Amino acid sequence: MSSDRADNFLRLIRRSQRGRLKIYLGYAAGVGKTYQMLLEGHRIKEDGIDLVVGMVETHGRLETVELVEGLEVIPRLKTTYRGIEAEEMDLEGILSRRPSVVLVDELAHTNLPGSKNAKRYQDIEELLEAGIHVISTLNIQHLESLYETVERATAIKVRERIPDRVIAESDELVNVDVTIEDLRRRLKNGKVYTKERIESALENFFKPTNLEQLRELALRELAAQIDSRRRDPQNEEIPFTPDQVMVCLSSRGPNSEALLRYASRLAGRLNRNWYAVYVQTSMERPAAIDATTQRILSNTLTLAQQLGATVFTYKGEDIAKTILQFAREYRVGHVVIGTPGKKLPFWKRLCGEISIVEKLITEGRGITVVVPDTKSIYDEKPAYENSNEISSANPGSNKAVLIWEDLIAKDEAIKRLLDSIAGLDEIVKKQALESISCREQQGGTYIGDDVSIPHARVEGLKSSQIAIGIAKAGINDPDAGRTIHLMVLLISPIDSQENHLKMLSEISRMLRDDHWRKSILAASSINDVIKIMGST
Repeated sequence: MSSDRADNFLRLIRRSQRGRLKIYLGYAAGVGKTYQMLLEGHRIKEDGIDLVVGMVETHGRLETVELVEGLEVIPRLKTTYRGIEAEEMDLEGILSRRPSVVLVDELAHTNLPGSKNAKRYQDIEELLEAGIHVISTLNIQHLESLYETVERATAIKVRERIPDRVIAESDELVNVDVTIEDLRRRLKNGKVYTKERIESALENFFKPTNLEQLRELALRELAAQIDSRRRDPQNEEIPFTPDQVMVCLSSRGPNSEALLRYASRLAGRLNRNWYAVYVQTSMERPAAIDATTQRILSNTLTLAQQLGATVFTYKGEDIAKTILQFAREYRVGHVVIGTPGKKLPFWKRLCGEISIVEKLITEGRGITVVVPDTKSIYDEKPAYENSNEISSANPGSNKAVLIWEDLIAKDEAIKRLLDSIAGLDEIVKKQALESISCREQQGGTYIGDDVSIPHARVEGLKSSQIAIGIAKAGINDPDAGRTIHLMVLLISPIDSQENHLKMLSEISRMLRDDHWRKSILAASSINDVIKIMGST
């Protein structure tokens, strides 16, 4: 027997020993979830099955209070929290009583601090493990993966949320639905909230537009769950084509929670397993990141587990390569990755670097790369706040961008730009100066009237280098009979003709952008130049 089939058989054994979970799902308070749950409770009792009420919230609704009568109720635990007397479900009392079926209202409820479990759904999981069947209720807005969707639709942040796996693993899901007009009428008649809350509820959460959005979400979720159960992968042979979903996480990724919820919904729609993968580079080892970043990463990985992902952490310097290796090994068909926070700096792209997303798209043959818009507010503080110059090869060396206030000769400008390139060997520098001078004598490369691009391929150079010079008063070019204001110097290894031409083409393309060129020329500091290049 294969390991996959053995695992499926083990799951079936465990499921046979567990209690079953039935959930009444609604799109808002007052649609009748608790009422329907209690009606079923009476039917079950009439059939001679041992049933108790573990927790029912009547909210003062007379019809609901009357339905509780005639059913055995497990007394609630009374406790005092911050000077206020409160009640919680008596989990241990239910386990000791050990009924066949228990009714537990409000699946997404948060227990008081000091309780055995933080959430009621965790209490219910204990009851199920003990072989007790549970009937519960839930409103659609409490699903974790719908957090951003609900906030966008209703402008309301839902504090109490449960992992999607709870509803996915339920044995039966029943949608309790009424028209929006009927629900608002019930609210006005005092059948949902007390009189003092009616007006506020009608004007805020219970606005028709909100209810329409939530009702649609509930119906979609029900349809998705029905389709998922119809195509239960436990009853299928292992598919031939890659079909799993993975989400790529970063310790500094923007809005990782939204990314995880998106991946959770995608995996749910595809009815497939999904993975959350974090690739730890040497720059992100625990000793290299601050406590705040470590805490954010830990919370992100915890949420991934709560949403039902299998979490993996790998170490590696090539993030895209590691992601693709994982995708091929685990038959991943969809890779979900967040929107890049910032574009690669100008000089890195000129040197042929591409973003992780671009690598995944170009190298991930047969894999669908999904990039949801998860941008949040980024820290726009310049990375080199106190520097005057910056190097393309080593940002910490403060070279490779120069600004001159006074008029400067073209030959002197080229020499200073070569001097500004960090780590350039003196012999290589001399050869570069000779090669550039020779080419310039044959004919310079210009863009418009105010930009020069001196360039050459140089013996002994290991990688392409770029340096930028901005002259406020101008760079005197007597051979061409002109005064230029922007010089972009490019040198490449002698054997990299194709890459050299490609970089020249990219530089020319960018310099033909009037807005970009004028922005660079107007920059008053090195930081301004860095910002412009970083946003291009």
